[in-house]
Amino acid sequence: MKHELKAWPIYFKPVLDRKKLFEVRRDDRGFMVGDELILREYKRDRMGGGVYTGREITATVTYVLRDPDLVKKDFCVLGLEVIS
Repeated sequence: MKHELKAWPIYFKPVLDRKKLFEVRRDDRGFMVGDELILREYKRDRMGGGVYTGREITATVTYVLRDPDLVKKDFCVLGLEVIS
């Protein structure tokens, strides 16, 4: 399954640079190993809203951690393999 997700620049850039190979996300989409994430960089605009910058990354989910002792309730950690 494909998931299009917003990513703030502070989190987007390290994934782009392949320094951060995980995402911490609300577990509201039933993420599974093999899913494709399209991370779209999203930043605040001058009016207090947000805009997409046009940059995006595609990654495959390689691991899903759901552990209430390690991750806040309703969240998960997704291991990533950046495709492009």
